[in-house]
Parts: sequence; C-alpha cells; structure tokens
Amino acid sequence: MGTEQKTIEYIRQEKLFTADSRVLVALSGGADSVALLRILHASGYYCEAAHCNFHLRGWESDRDERFVEQLCQHLGIELHTIDFDTEKYASERQISIEMAARELRYDWFEQLREALRMDVIAVAHHQDDNIETMLLNLIRGTGIAGLTGIRPHNGHIVRPLLCINREQILHYLESIGQGYVTDSTNLEDEYTRNRIRHQLIPLLQEFNPSIKEGLQETSKHLKSVNTLYNKYIEEARARLMRPEGILIEALLQEEEPKALLFEILHPLRFTSTQIAKLFESLRGQPGKQFKNKEWRVVKDRKFVLIDRYVKEEEAPAMPPYRLEREEKEYTPDFEIPREKAVACFDANKLDGSISFRRWHIGDKFVPFGMKGQKKVSDYLTNRKFSLLQKENQWVMLCGEQIAWLIGERTDNRFRIDEKTQRIVIYTIISD
Repeated sequence: MGTEQKTIEYIRQEKLFTADSRVLVALSGGADSVALLRILHASGYYCEAAHCNFHLRGWESDRDERFVEQLCQHLGIELHTIDFDTEKYASERQISIEMAARELRYDWFEQLREALRMDVIAVAHHQDDNIETMLLNLIRGTGIAGLTGIRPHNGHIVRPLLCINREQILHYLESIGQGYVTDSTNLEDEYTRNRIRHQLIPLLQEFNPSIKEGLQETSKHLKSVNTLYNKYIEEARARLMRPEGILIEALLQEEEPKALLFEILHPLRFTSTQIAKLFESLRGQPGKQFKNKEWRVVKDRKFVLIDRYVKEEEAPAMPPYRLEREEKEYTPDFEIPREKAVACFDANKLDGSISFRRWHIGDKFVPFGMKGQKKVSDYLTNRKFSLLQKENQWVMLCGEQIAWLIGERTDNRFRIDEKTQRIVIYTIISD
C-alpha cells in the first residue's frame, strides 16, 4: 500500500475527518508538513494552510515563509501566516522557548479554525515523532497514557501521518518531485528530543535493530490497555468524587488508592512528587496543601479538596456574587426571612460605611441571638467548614465592625428590635 493510500485509509479508520471536512493544515515547510498537505490536496480534501514565523532562526525563518508561500500559490491553496515575538512571549511568562512556540501556534490555529469555520487542524506528527514522545515520557516519568505516545486526535487537532514514518515521507516526496526545507535546529543536540533522535534511538538499535517497530507495536498495545484502564478509572472516580473533592475514606478503601489519586490529579498538572506527598498525608492532620499555576489541592478532614488556585494579589476585591440592597419602613407584621442568603438590619444601627472583604484571623463578631463576642474562626470551625470554605468566607463591615458573616449569620448589634423604624435588607444574588 502506497504512502498516500495508507494515510487516507488511516484517516478513515481513526475517523479523523470525513470527505467533506474543511481541513486547516499546519504548514512549517518541513518534509512532514509538506507531505501532509500534498497528500490531502491530492486526495481531494478541502485544505487551507497556516504558517507561523517565530523569528527564532534568523534568515531560515523568513526562508521557510517564502517557501510555503510559493508552495501554496503553486497548489492554489489559501495560506494564512502570522509573525510572533516568541522570545518576548517566553520571557513575559517565564516559560521555555519551546513551550512558548507551542502555546502561540496552537492558540492561533484554534482562533483561525473558528474564524474560517474549518472542521479540524491537521498537524504532521508521524511514527518517528510518536516513538520519540514515548521515550521522552518514559525518561521524565509517566503513566500508561504517556507510554501510548501521541494521540491520533485531540479535540480539533488531528494527526493523519501517525501511520507512516519519516523514511516513507521522504520517499513519497521524492517520488512526486516535491522539495521541502530543513530546520537546522533539528540537526542539533541542544534539545532533549533531538538527543533522543540522534543519540538514544541509534544506541537502542544496536541492541535491537527493530526497536522502532517494536515500540510502535507497544504503543498500539498500550492504547488498547489504556482504554480498559480509563474505563476503570472513570468508574472509580464516580465512587470517590464529590462536589467538594475526593472522599478520603472511600479512596483508601480502593485496591490501588495511590494510582487512582495520580490519575485524578495528574491531568490537573500536579507532579508525581506532589501526589506522592499528598498520599502520604491522607491519614494525618488536615491542612497539607499543594499548588501549581492553575490548581490547588488541600488535605482536609474528610476530603482532598480541589480548587482553582488564585494568587493572593490576584484575588477579587468583591465577593463572587452580587448583593442587592433594599431599604424600607419597618412594620410589626414584617417577618424576618429565615434564608441564609438574606440579612435584615436596623437602618439606624447600620449607620457606618459599608464594605466587604474576606474574614481575617482575629476577627470577632456577636452572632445573632447572643450577647458575647465570638471569634469568626471558632464559629466556622464549629460549623465544620472545610479549609477552602473558610478561605472563601466573606464579611460585610459597617465601619470597622462585622455586621454580617455573609450567607451565615448577622451580628446581634445590628438586629431589628422594638425600637426599629426602618430596615435594610441585603440579598445574595447569584448571577
């Protein structure tokens, strides 16, 4: 079976897209992306191309752009290009150049796909890329999913060339007389992937000349295993997960609790080390927590709490809900609402400036119906609030005094009594 026919059959087999799909091809100018474009175009698929100039390789970057322009003009294919200041982007976000280029191109591809109403974004990863990814993940440490290599499709991203290797790609281009450009950085060993390609794989081939074929078969086998594994994980998640997070007691009763904890938290980009330390803390005192750029997990009494991580300086200045204020005359037949989302005050007592903030350590108030002060921390503990619930508790201040532990209890000093003439009602409105 020829390279072109093998690719088209793979597209059908994996259901990457259909004959009438609109395909946006990521076109770098390298052999693999050029082969992908030529195969799809020759097979009658509607294609447009997208090229990123990252301005990282001097004259080579501009050469690549000129090459893809000429190629698309020759084939009559619409080309979309963009320029990125990749080094500036990486510096601002304190990430590697490789990660910066990846974020920039995939974000732009998706924006372009939506704007052009394309069905999929086709990228040119092939079998050799898949093998390198398997080895890279193995070196860094990974689970079954990492050892399966590159997925044929991920959302709108599809990879039609995973069924062929680089040698077949080069042979195909030679057979149709199609040129391509070479990225000189692919020939250097500065990057880990290049070292795997140029040093590790040749070394492994000394032990087993068929190592690539063996790893490719292993990847296929592990994909099937991973399907069964994921089914078990989803069933376990249903047993363990609650709105608050992971039920610790249920997790510890599972046959492989550590593996389950890994599979739940690793997709949220927690490291193996963080997950291992969290697991060790499950039988200990509450309070242990771990963070990454997006998420935070906290070992509480009954749950491993999972929450979005927000830096203190980025925390919102107002509660995550709207408070509606109403003032009216008080009449004896007025019934104070019992809902915690509603708070009623004597308007004359509520005579200071009103402000809102999260509660602070040391805060005190006089809970409605009581005479003495109580620490907010003690009140929340008695209410069995989780650590995250405590952190997200807001108060309404009248001057310097707490008038309302919002959504919980008002302060007795601002209560309605027999002398009240006008009342103020605050209602929590969840938009």
